[in-house]
Amino acid sequence: MPLGVLQWVPGVGNRSRRNLSPAMIEFLASTPLLLLFLTTATGYLLGRLQVKGVSLGVAAVLFVGLAVGALDPRLKLPEGLFDLGLVVFMYTIGLSSGPGFLATLRRKGLRDNGLALGVLLGAGLLTLVLGRLLRLPAPLAAGLFTGSLTNTPALAGVLDTLQRTTPAGQGDVLLTQPTVGYSLAYPAGVLGMIGVILLCQFLWRIDYEAEARAIKDLRATSLRLSNRTLRVTRPEVLDVPLADLIARYGWDVVFGRMRHEGQIRLATGSTRFDLGDLVSVIGTEEEIARVAATIGEMTDIHLELDRSEYDFRRVFVSNPRVIGQRLRDLNLPQQFGAIVTRVRRGDIEFLPHGDTVLEPGDRVRVVARPENMEAVSKFFGDSYRELSEIDMLSFGLGMTLGLLLGLAPLPLPGGGVFRLGLAAGPLISGLILGARGRTGPIIWQLPYSANLILRQVGLMLLLASIGLRSGHTFVTTLVSGNGWQLFLAGAAITVLTGLFTLIVGYAVLKIPMGLLTGILGGIGTQPSVLGFALAQARNELPNIGYATVFPLATITKIIMAQVLLALV
Repeated sequence: MPLGVLQWVPGVGNRSRRNLSPAMIEFLASTPLLLLFLTTATGYLLGRLQVKGVSLGVAAVLFVGLAVGALDPRLKLPEGLFDLGLVVFMYTIGLSSGPGFLATLRRKGLRDNGLALGVLLGAGLLTLVLGRLLRLPAPLAAGLFTGSLTNTPALAGVLDTLQRTTPAGQGDVLLTQPTVGYSLAYPAGVLGMIGVILLCQFLWRIDYEAEARAIKDLRATSLRLSNRTLRVTRPEVLDVPLADLIARYGWDVVFGRMRHEGQIRLATGSTRFDLGDLVSVIGTEEEIARVAATIGEMTDIHLELDRSEYDFRRVFVSNPRVIGQRLRDLNLPQQFGAIVTRVRRGDIEFLPHGDTVLEPGDRVRVVARPENMEAVSKFFGDSYRELSEIDMLSFGLGMTLGLLLGLAPLPLPGGGVFRLGLAAGPLISGLILGARGRTGPIIWQLPYSANLILRQVGLMLLLASIGLRSGHTFVTTLVSGNGWQLFLAGAAITVLTGLFTLIVGYAVLKIPMGLLTGILGGIGTQPSVLGFALAQARNELPNIGYATVFPLATITKIIMAQVLLALV
């Protein structure tokens, strides 16, 4: 029989309440903030539990929300909390991912977006086949597609199209069907993606840290840096400016102190080596070995420990005049006779280069003469208190631009319109502004710690809201009539889409798993999957993968859902 109309089973919604008193449900329903923090605290506690080294992390908040929401339809959060969590989470993700997003677009952006587009077209074709096999009405199949790939803007586009094209008297029935399909498929759309990631990372024994270290230009994880002193013994590197040698051999290292004719000085781009010179080199052991093979030999000497002429100090970057500037534009050797040898951003330490753009909260390791060290510290700011404050002007302006972008109607062929929505608008705004860094006196980037806190708060609101508002509808619809068939159909779309993405991406296209799980979250436009991927990888690669494909995935799913209305 057709699945166009689902049967309602009286009393289903009350069965799950027998173990919880009506007074307690009434109390929780009347205090949404208490409900929010109880759900998140329980979820965070469960998320820390590990089974064979694997934990759900912050995604456990979603599961707890589904369980609590299933108890009673009143146990949900105000819509405004969901919207707030969504826009804050997406905007802060965009800010932190902006520089890496541009780098990955230059490297493999076409590959990643091509994979996303192919996967979504395949998911649409699978939905079309299942819709005809199960004899689903077109609105129900379109809703199933949007739910299995967890895209609310696509559902909104379907409903808008139906409202404009449905004959009078048929609107209520047809407008209900997409929502039913969406509500049945949505929880599996989240849980299925998480399950696929767990399965594949277990089978393939993924080393996320090693993957991130291999992609140096994205700076997704901390490098294991060493400082070794080399002796110059090769005549072919003599009387050649150091900057030319670095460009010729492609060394990814930083040169620090050097000893020439018994005197200690700093190595700069204009430095020329003589035989017997000693020079300290900072980088990975592999890169240092490459340099040593070219210029001379390793020694047991430690020039970096000689603080008689030059000292070193780690200082915070908090001066607004420095933030957003390229390191070469600061003219540190000319101003202070100083160089920066390392940068630490959050938990990630990397080598600086001339085009490195400093962000608020960076800790830079500076080498300078002791008498100049205070002036260098003052130049960078070195104020932890300033880094604890959020520039609400830039944050508010960036969020405003993102919301306006998300709400702007964009025309579709045939006279329709679609909107990027509250997810894509702030994300795209954050990506652009994060990559730009600053505009005149306005610094768009947030301090790392502030960005991370806002991101966590936004994700907490988002996961709890999704779980609580979906739980009751999911359970009651699932056990009503032929709901199981629709649920399994939606789960099949989700799981097959996820497996195809990971298998083709990892085994065929050789995309690192950390980046790929973010791409999978972006294909599903699902922040919950991204949050889980981040918890598993413990680096920034999932953020970059997510941001790379999210805009295209959002637009493609909106259009695909409209196409399914016409084809099923």
